[in-house]
Order: sequence, then C-alpha cells, then structure tokens
Amino acid sequence: MKDLISLHDLTSEEVLDLLKLGLKLKKELKEGIPHPILKGKTLGMIFTKSSTRTRVSFEVGMTQLGGYPLFLSSNDIQLGRGETIHDTAKVLERYLDGIMIRTFAHSDVTELAEEASIPVINALTDLLHPCQVLADLMTAYEHKGRLEGLKFAYIGDGNNMAHSIMYGCAKAGLDCAIATPEQYQCNAEVVENAKADFKASGKNLIITRDPVEAVKDADIVYTDTWVSMGQEAEKAERQKIFTPYTVDGKLFSNAKEDAVFMHCLPAYRGFEVTEEVIDGPRSVIFDEAENRLHAQKAVMATLMA
Repeated sequence: MKDLISLHDLTSEEVLDLLKLGLKLKKELKEGIPHPILKGKTLGMIFTKSSTRTRVSFEVGMTQLGGYPLFLSSNDIQLGRGETIHDTAKVLERYLDGIMIRTFAHSDVTELAEEASIPVINALTDLLHPCQVLADLMTAYEHKGRLEGLKFAYIGDGNNMAHSIMYGCAKAGLDCAIATPEQYQCNAEVVENAKADFKASGKNLIITRDPVEAVKDADIVYTDTWVSMGQEAEKAERQKIFTPYTVDGKLFSNAKEDAVFMHCLPAYRGFEVTEEVIDGPRSVIFDEAENRLHAQKAVMATLMA
C-alpha cells in the first residue's frame, strides 16, 4: 500500500485497518492525547478543484500529526502550465514526503502515483473519491456499532461517490444498492470491478433505476449533488431528470426505522434532498464531515509514517 488511489486496490484488511486507526486517532484527539506521527514531514496538496472540507481537513490533519501541509493550487505550480506529470513528480519527490491531489482526470492521479517514489493520495477525481467513503464508513460504524451486513443505499448520479461507495462497501462487508437514472449510470468498468469485489466478499450489490428498491430496508441512505463541478452547463437538464430521485420523507420512509442519512456535501436543499431529511434527527452529515479529518489522518499516517 504505497498510495491511496482507489479502495478497489486495497484488501478488506487494509480498509478495516484504516478505519480502526481513524477511530483511534479521533479518540486520542478528543482525549487531548497528541500523536505527532508525522513530525518533520511535509505533505504537498495539489488542488485543481477547489474544496472546503478537503483542504481544511488535510491541512488540520497534517498539522495534528506533527507535519507541515503545503497548499499548491494549479495557479502556483507549473503542472497547470504545461509541465509534464513525470517532471512534476520527479521534482516534488525531492522536496516532499507525500502528495495529496484533488483534480478532474483520474489518469493524472494514477500517472502521478506511478512516477513519484513518495505516497500519493487521491483526494478526489471525476472517477473516484476514496477518502470520503472512508469517512462515511467510519460514521456508519459509530452510529450502528458494526459494518458487517448493513445495507448502504445510494440515490442519484452514477458519479465518483457512487463508484467509491461500491468499492468501500464490498471491502468493509456491507450490502450496497445504487439507484441512478438510465442516462447517468455508473461507469461500466467500475461496476464490473465492484461486482468482482462483492463476489469475493459474499455481499450483495444491487444496481437499479428504482430509488424505492434501493432504499428498501437500508441502514444508510446517501445522496450527492446532481450537478458536480464542471457540469454547470447541464444543470437544467440534470435537475429535470433527477427530480424523481430526490431523497424526501416519503422515499426515506422505505429505509429501516433507525436508518441514518448521509451526504458528502455541499448539499443543495430542495433538490437532491429535502430539508426535512437533511436537517432531520436521523441526518449525520456533520459527523460525516468531521470524520474526513480522522479518516484522512489514518491514511496519511499509514502511508507516510
């Protein structure tokens, strides 16, 4: 485990170890126990996609681990001006102990990981968002006391969140249901990889167009924005197509009585989810957001210590 690019690349044991470490680091932080595991180390943070939670959680997390976070926007480095990924990787590995990158093209992250001798962490691409799902699984464990055998339902766009949720559920022992419109299905290669992961884990994967089927008896109900960064031109068309996939009280009532609601944020109330659900008593979105800090600290500590 040199890098974190995709949860599909990890074993179940590696995923569960990251979750255990995240929970341990969270407990230590709450108890005031310092853990300068990365004292003297530097993490370069490359952003070509802006973010609230990703930047703050990685910067704070690296600082709490005793290291130094270095923010690198696309305006600050030559990668955005034509320098090759190979050259960028070879230079940065001479200065840094690890690289975190949040960008559009997944191929940029895989190439960076191949070229760099230091760890590379995928903080989001258009294909995958593994760090978010580690935080989601941590949150599910905290609220349910287990992961094995839970049902995780995702409703909405077949995007990077849907992809990483499938991978994460298979590795952590959850059943998973994904409901998307016909026009916005998940990536076919990711689905085939996920099916293989679920076959190996002995858990169930449901791919459907019907949000009620997906949510039925779910322990976790999850959605994401219908219009991700870079898709603004499609906003009107997407809102029209996704309206039947709004997570409202009626749809949420098909889940178990003690089901929790999750959203990776930012959320657009009244579109992918109604206020009665996202601001209701079973919403755990801010616990989930907090756990980005702890899950990512576990990743950094594991890869860079």
